[in-house]
Amino acid sequence: MLELRELVKRYRVGAGEPIVAADHVSMRVAEGEFVALYGPSGSGKTTLLDMIAGLRRPDSGSVYVAGRDIFALSRRESDEYRLREVGIVGAPNKLIPGARVFQNASLKLLLANARGSGATVEPLLERLGLAERTRHRTEQLSMGERQRVLIAMALSLSPKLVLADEPTGTLDTRRTVEVLSLLRELCRERGVVVVMATHDPRAAGFADHVHELRDGRLGRYQPDHLLVAASKGAPGRV
Repeated sequence: MLELRELVKRYRVGAGEPIVAADHVSMRVAEGEFVALYGPSGSGKTTLLDMIAGLRRPDSGSVYVAGRDIFALSRRESDEYRLREVGIVGAPNKLIPGARVFQNASLKLLLANARGSGATVEPLLERLGLAERTRHRTEQLSMGERQRVLIAMALSLSPKLVLADEPTGTLDTRRTVEVLSLLRELCRERGVVVVMATHDPRAAGFADHVHELRDGRLGRYQPDHLLVAASKGAPGRV
């Protein structure tokens, strides 16, 4: 469903040597798979997600989603791709301040002029344990609740692909377990591809496949078995 072909991206800062954010990165992800990109800050994870989302063009290489080269799309088609085919789960501070849970979760539906937002979002919020919080404002939510609102927003238009950039960076271990368990469960039910960037080995343990990214190069990573076991423990309340 998702295929990266020899992606290269370099940045030049001042007169020094260029920074290589992606060094001939190739990867295939099948429908319904959860893939983690594991690596330290500055390893190229966010740049790679941005290229998959079509927000940054590579110096060379291609990104194919459902057989389409996203960098061959027109500007209008690119906007539609990002709106309808990609869901983004970022940090909890990405929610609109002052907006209610239902408004935040319905944002993409409003941008797409989709009808029946209530019928779409309400079951998602209920599944995510937020049925009693729909009228609460962003500032009244815990970090775990905010993260679940972002998951509802990301899935609201039934995307083919979900990109999660350090989605558990502000969460403790218990909340990480519940948020990622919910994301994995919902995406598997819907056959959605998930690509998650993380520096947390416990978060990486939720993925079907983990690739280590260092200095723009993609390699295999074998997470510690104790961390994988911890990621599959009983979730606590978020």
